This record gives sequence, C-alpha cells and structure tokens, in this order.
Amino acid sequence: MNNIYAPKENERVAHARESFSGRLLTDNQFQEAIAITGILENEIRKSGTFKEKLGDYSHAFSRTEKFDAMKAETTLRDLFKARTGQSMNELREHLMDREEQLPENAPEQAKQATREIHGMIKDGNKMPFYRAYDYQASNLAGELGITNAGAKRLMTETFRAEADGELYDWGKDLEEKYYRPQIEAEKQERQAQSRSNSNQSRKRPRSRQPA
Repeated sequence: MNNIYAPKENERVAHARESFSGRLLTDNQFQEAIAITGILENEIRKSGTFKEKLGDYSHAFSRTEKFDAMKAETTLRDLFKARTGQSMNELREHLMDREEQLPENAPEQAKQATREIHGMIKDGNKMPFYRAYDYQASNLAGELGITNAGAKRLMTETFRAEADGELYDWGKDLEEKYYRPQIEAEKQERQAQSRSNSNQSRKRPRSRQPA
C-alpha cells in the first residue's frame, strides 16, 4: 500500500491499517478514511470542535460505500484513535485544558506573534490581514499547544489590553496601507497587458483565403 506520509506518520497509519476497523476496509476505502481523520484532526486543532464535521464526512464517506453513516462514523473514530493515539474528544479536551493553564509568558508570545503580522503585510507579496493573522495564530497555537481559535482569542485580548484598540481594526489599516496598493498595481498591470494584447491582435494582418 502506497501513502504520502512522513516516516513517523507512516508508522501510525500502518498501525491504523492493522486495527479492527482498518482491516475491514479496502485500500481505497482506508486511504480515504485516513485522509478524513486528518481533516478532522485539523478541525479540532483549529476550532476545538469536531462533531459537525464528523457528521458531514461520515455521511459523505458512506454514500458511495456499502455501509451506513453510523458505521462510517464508528470507523472514522476508530481510525482516528489508532492513528493519533487518542480519541477526538481526548484531543479536544487536552487542547482545552492547555488553554486554561497557559504559561506566564503566553501574553508576551501573543504580542510577538502580533508584531510579526505587521512585517508579513508590509513586506509580503500581496498578503491580506486574514492570512497573516491565521498564520501567526497557527504558529502560536503550536507553541502553546492550544487551538488556533484559542490563539486568536489570546492575541485579540492581549492587543486590546496593550493598545487599547481592536486587533482587527489595526490589521485592516495595515491592509489599506500596504496590501491594497499592491492589489491596485496588479490590477492596473493586468489591464495594461490586456489592452496591449488587444492592440496587437487588431494590428495583426489577416491571412487571405485562397481563391
């Protein structure tokens, strides 16, 4: 069976393949189910929730297979635990517990992540606020072992306490100052190129049809 995972992930996937639920699936079914567990893990780490997405993917997974949505959900839950070593709810609770026991330097880490947003928008290639914010929140979440949503809350609350303002408003101002001019310049460049192509097309001599 071929897969595209890193060596450590390969070991976990192989373990999931030999689990009770894994052995009942064809290779194609297993690869699809494992991919879904990755999506669900990402959702938990992003938002701290999983039930709605689990229901959606269980239904979608079962539609083309010979089992119902309930069995699909059980299979996804089993493979998730076999691959990650913990259930979806255990991962969610672990992240929630970390958010309630943040280290003392967490606000300083949040401030540093916010400072990095400025550089990403100013010096980046057409980088809007929402992308820079999400990127820095994801990094902060990894450092603190919390959800992306929790990291964003921490950044927002820290900014509000330090700057007496809203992080979103500050970020949108950066967008207008640095990102918007880049987009407008790109738009004008495309329009100029379109006009140039149109002019060249009109100047190109038409080929004569044979008599």
